[in-house]
Amino acid sequence: MNQFKPKRKVKKITKVLGALALAAIVFFSANYFLADSGVFTKETKDGEVAVNSSQTILPNAPLDQKGQNVVFAGLPSNKPSTSVASATHILWKLMAWNSQMGAIYSNGGANTTQGSLMEKYGVNLTIERLDDCSQMQSELIAFATAYKANPATAKGTNFIAIMGDYGPAWLAGANEQLSRLGDEYTAEIIYSCGRSLGEDQFMAPPSVKANPQAARGMVCATVIRDGDWNIVIKWAADNGIPVNTDETTYNPNAINFIAASENTDASIKYNTGYTEERDVVEVTADGRTVKTGKRQAIGVDMVAVWTPADVIVAEGKGGLVRIVSTKEYSAQMANAVIGIKKWNSDHRKDVENMIAAISEGGDQVKTFNEALNKAGELSAQVYNEENGQYWVTYYRGVSQYDKQGNQVELGGSRVNNLADNMELYGLGNSGTNTYASVYKVFGDIASNLYPEYVPTYPAIETVLNTSYIQAVANRSSNKGNIVAADETKYAEATSVTNTVSKRAWSIQFKTGSADFTNSTLRVMQELNDQLTVAQGLQISIEGHTDATGSDAVNIPLSQERALAVKTWLQNLSPNNYPNNRFISVVGKGSTEPIGTNTQNRRVEIVLGN
Repeated sequence: MNQFKPKRKVKKITKVLGALALAAIVFFSANYFLADSGVFTKETKDGEVAVNSSQTILPNAPLDQKGQNVVFAGLPSNKPSTSVASATHILWKLMAWNSQMGAIYSNGGANTTQGSLMEKYGVNLTIERLDDCSQMQSELIAFATAYKANPATAKGTNFIAIMGDYGPAWLAGANEQLSRLGDEYTAEIIYSCGRSLGEDQFMAPPSVKANPQAARGMVCATVIRDGDWNIVIKWAADNGIPVNTDETTYNPNAINFIAASENTDASIKYNTGYTEERDVVEVTADGRTVKTGKRQAIGVDMVAVWTPADVIVAEGKGGLVRIVSTKEYSAQMANAVIGIKKWNSDHRKDVENMIAAISEGGDQVKTFNEALNKAGELSAQVYNEENGQYWVTYYRGVSQYDKQGNQVELGGSRVNNLADNMELYGLGNSGTNTYASVYKVFGDIASNLYPEYVPTYPAIETVLNTSYIQAVANRSSNKGNIVAADETKYAEATSVTNTVSKRAWSIQFKTGSADFTNSTLRVMQELNDQLTVAQGLQISIEGHTDATGSDAVNIPLSQERALAVKTWLQNLSPNNYPNNRFISVVGKGSTEPIGTNTQNRRVEIVLGN
């Protein structure tokens, strides 16, 4: 599994690039907060309004089940907690990632402090930074092995946290080894601290934003098989663009990749004009990839990176804009907290209390500026990098002009609370397990494109344990104090002005009817999974027929078929598919043919806003 590169959220960069990034941070952070004065400025439709973070609840703050505002819990102190010293010690190793701000805040930093939420719940937690996902795997395996022999072991780590879209591949490797200890010692997902909401992105020339097909033949530098690589793969599939998974050859009809050793290496390769020579390949009519006998020099045209590598591109060379990110694919990269089943079961109360504290920490960071700023300060301490202002700035995300005058978006994360977890894992009002769709989409990508590395991956029901979240919810619901989950807001629109992707789906209907054939249900479920990942985008559905018959019949029929797709999705998950997520549902009959009659009978899904 070492071929699957570790996720590194933030990397120290050279002094020159660091100075450029810092200058951008200072300039743009002025739009967000004035730390010394304790005053926060929040943009509204009427402009910016200053509010005092210690007294005023932010306008977008969630309410609890009784309709009450979140109560400020007070800031954790810097003094170590003495009251939890005798409690079970828990070690949690995680990468530097803003999605965990609520968890770090709830603990008061690296170790549980006085006045922290962890202390309130009697949890004794140590948080350590570890950016290498392969090492996380080794640490968790070492713990499970030692715990089986000695329940008092201090080896390894009790928990790790990775990107949710990487979960299938990571768990495939970890549980293959852990299962040798027994199924009860395999790894499971128990919670999600937050999610990436823009900071992981695919950046390309403006020509690709105007026309996705312009990406054919271009070369993208990225950490191969990482979450950001996943963004490119999904976007390419949604636009019907092939990808070349062989990093040693070049296909002029596909998106090609140059492997970066780590995140900032991708940006440096772009900025410095890195080139290499490769064999040119083509795909034959029977689907084989063959060498043409030609050689070609290639360079880096695009990147898929996470903060601060996006800043390095913008400040160093520029010329690339956001094509798509986890802001649009907003369900893709949820933080996934993973532990060992046996230890979790043996320490159920500790696990539940840890989740309760993290959940409340999420509410505090979401609601109060003071809590967010403190979380930034504590993040800088835990990660031993930058300062609180840095982490808060890129938690919120910024927009700036790059070196070539293009407006670019950088950063963006969000913490989760208990209700967010309930919605994510299908325990909430929607009843839809959003993460199950994410898990399948990206598990299939890993398995299909790299079967030598991930021939199979564990079934979701064997690696997701929601009983701890449900237990905390049952405990909280008696008091009516579960705070609301985030809702995706969709603009009222009549047309897609920014198209992210357009894909034809082979959705089959009975002849002359808007009723699905039995074989179509599998395709519809795949469509739902793909649209679930892209929850930040709105949808247009276009129905098309072949030229058989007249458009007096075909246009109304194609309209009914497009509407049938919308109705099916809404019946499956009303929360994921509110009416205003659909910009248009239209039937075009045979007016826009693309090939044979079979090809012309199609439903096209346009994603954008």
